[in-house]
Amino acid sequence: MLKFLENINPTILALVATLFTYNVTALGSALVFLFKNVKKNVMDAMLGFAAGVMIAASFFSLLEPAMEMAESLNMISWVVAFLGFFSGGLLLFVGDKVFNHIDKRISKNKNEEKSTKSFKRCLMLIFSITLHNIPEGLAVGVAFGSTAYGLNGATISSALLLAFGIGLQNFPEGTAVSVPLRREGMNRKKAFFWGQLSGIVEPISGVIGALLVLKIRTLLPFLLSFAAGAMIYVVIEELIPESQTNKKKDLMALFTLIGFSIMMTLDIALS
Repeated sequence: MLKFLENINPTILALVATLFTYNVTALGSALVFLFKNVKKNVMDAMLGFAAGVMIAASFFSLLEPAMEMAESLNMISWVVAFLGFFSGGLLLFVGDKVFNHIDKRISKNKNEEKSTKSFKRCLMLIFSITLHNIPEGLAVGVAFGSTAYGLNGATISSALLLAFGIGLQNFPEGTAVSVPLRREGMNRKKAFFWGQLSGIVEPISGVIGALLVLKIRTLLPFLLSFAAGAMIYVVIEELIPESQTNKKKDLMALFTLIGFSIMMTLDIALS
């Protein structure tokens, strides 16, 4: 199966993989048709597990190949890794600050009706998750694009595992958009539409990431590191804190360890 995939254009693989992650977002959004609320234990366990998978993927599938390629291109590997990694996290940090500033201005506007404020906050949630989905799609695209260069760690199997990890955490993200919209009185179809729409940027950014890597090889070390930094920021800022709001914090932490261990083992074994 992997041999067959190796003969397919990496850009097409990136598109298929990110369509998978998008569809998982849509699947999570579809829960609004079944439930008004979803069990917190289940969602937090998925977030914890996905956090572990993404932490492992950030190093074994992104940073390690980035440093290897930087050396092969006669670059200073640690400089490229640092600049890319920090830039990826910094971009999302700035994005969060901008959205938080807008959200505070919405909250201070006492003249607006409560329903209007609530709807605006829901829109902020959609934009925030959409912003986080862009580097996630980019990470998958870059991972598949890098397989064309035969780097250690940059394999079809590691790229597939990365897509699986991102897809897994997209499920609760889709639910996190559609369910609040439903609670605010929006009908189920509209709530689902907005929930799945937050993930549509992943196939777009995935294809762009793969094309950039294939066309401009010198960008690959930076893009790999950039994607790793963005993913780690999402894990630290969103996934782990959210999973740790659960009463069973120790169990949720165990799911993170399990996710990391499985991703690390599969990545090393299949590379």
